[in-house]
Amino acid sequence: MLVILIDNKLVTPGKICQTCPMASQSGQPRWQEGRLRCGRPIDKPLEGGPMQYECTMGFRVAELSD
Repeated sequence: MLVILIDNKLVTPGKICQTCPMASQSGQPRWQEGRLRCGRPIDKPLEGGPMQYECTMGFRVAELSD
């Protein structure tokens, strides 16, 4: 599951990405083969934490396990 981190809160991408010009046609992040295509990996994620990305709009996106 992808989440966006804003002010120590987890927000679903549908609330943010639907207005992003880089999002898919369904208003979701462009996630393909385990990588965020509309952002870049953050060099140093938290130790033991999920992989994090910075999207083109400047938000942090993380992949959480179910």
